Amino acid sequence: MKILFIDATGAGFASPIEVAEGTSVGTLFLERVGGDPKAFLIRVNRQSATINQPLHEGDRVSVTPLKIEGAAA
Repeated sequence: MKILFIDATGAGFASPIEVAEGTSVGTLFLERVGGDPKAFLIRVNRQSATINQPLHEGDRVSVTPLKIEGAAA
């Protein structure tokens, strides 16, 4: 199935990607971004998402880091 993946880490990009039917938000995160999901704001169709949430055809997934590296505390 096709979804739109918006990655705001690093240079950032948005592109349609193919994922297997039944893929969860957590699986997509680990495959595309990696690391600790608690350090990112993950949304599906502009709503906060859990890592167990299944994805559906046409979903729009965005991943944004909560802290930007190099920023002063």
